[in-house]
Amino acid sequence: MVGRVWHNHWRWMVIVNIAVVTGVFAHKLILRPFVPYIHLLVDYHFGFIKRALIGAVVALFTAKVPVWLVFALGGSVWLLTLALFLVLFRRTFGLDEKSLPLLVLTAGSPFFFKNFMFSLGHFDIYGCLFAITLLLVPARSVLFVLLAAAGAVVLILIHHIHLLMYVPTIAVIVLIRHYLAEGMNRLNIAIGALAALMLGALFVAAQFYGTMPLPEVNFVHYLQSRMADPSRTDLLMFSYIWYQPLSKEIADTWARLPSNILGVPLFALLIWLHTPLWRYFARTIRALEHALHRRLVVAALAGVSLGYLVMFAIVFDYSRWISNWAVCMFLLLHAVKTLPAAHAVPPIPTDDRGTRILGWIVTLYPRVGIVRPF
Repeated sequence: MVGRVWHNHWRWMVIVNIAVVTGVFAHKLILRPFVPYIHLLVDYHFGFIKRALIGAVVALFTAKVPVWLVFALGGSVWLLTLALFLVLFRRTFGLDEKSLPLLVLTAGSPFFFKNFMFSLGHFDIYGCLFAITLLLVPARSVLFVLLAAAGAVVLILIHHIHLLMYVPTIAVIVLIRHYLAEGMNRLNIAIGALAALMLGALFVAAQFYGTMPLPEVNFVHYLQSRMADPSRTDLLMFSYIWYQPLSKEIADTWARLPSNILGVPLFALLIWLHTPLWRYFARTIRALEHALHRRLVVAALAGVSLGYLVMFAIVFDYSRWISNWAVCMFLLLHAVKTLPAAHAVPPIPTDDRGTRILGWIVTLYPRVGIVRPF
């Protein structure tokens, strides 16, 4: 009887995770959506500018943007991302008792869906959604490379920081699922190289030439004209980000570094709580049949991590960056599982007491945050 109760712990963790994320959503509803709301107002009315694609799409459907649209749109994207991830997880690992520890340590992680719920309306989840899509669709044709490039363009137009946040992960997925699986030829190499150059040029255009071409007071006046309730001027307090140069963002980040760096020990602790997952990932890499694949995967993981280190030096939303880094690692595990393996990798044990304790802590921890941990 006691063994049966212990055996059901992982099912209870799934149920508790649903309760926790519901609580995070309820808490989110009482917070003012400063940054997410203003992104729904900004469009291409004054020409090409950065961070305007989502607002431009919204403008196609409504001239006046209500605040509730932040939660409706963000919630819909969150639900779609969760649904596709569960489809992906079932395809890769199955949805049975043996896979529950892995499900809890990924989907139930405070880095993943719980934090996406807390940052509801922010643009991070769009990169995750597209990466999951690339893990689901067929990758045999060069059209897969073109799809990845087109999606990366959309992500950079949503926010140019995706070049460091999710585009490297997308590139690794393309490398693993297409180039390593199907081989390299002149056509797919040329398309990949051209895509990389195009994405770099688009990033430069958005970063250095995508600032608002009129005084901020006029910009704010236009945003008010798009608000369903123009009296909510408090929601426009972040309009300055369309005028802030990269040098100012870096200066602000380094000015905040002494206080923000205090959260690093907690980030390290949260990463450590996922130790059974990281060990499983390491065993998966070691089990790959080809040594070249093992070396490329390790180099790819290092490259993705390097992109996040650069972000840490540029923008101070540390909790978001570390959370999205973990999400990228979770997704790349699925990509690595598509490579030929020399032998099967045993699943994370369900009956290990230490693993269960870590699973419960991960389950009960509600989210990581946006700037500082929790």
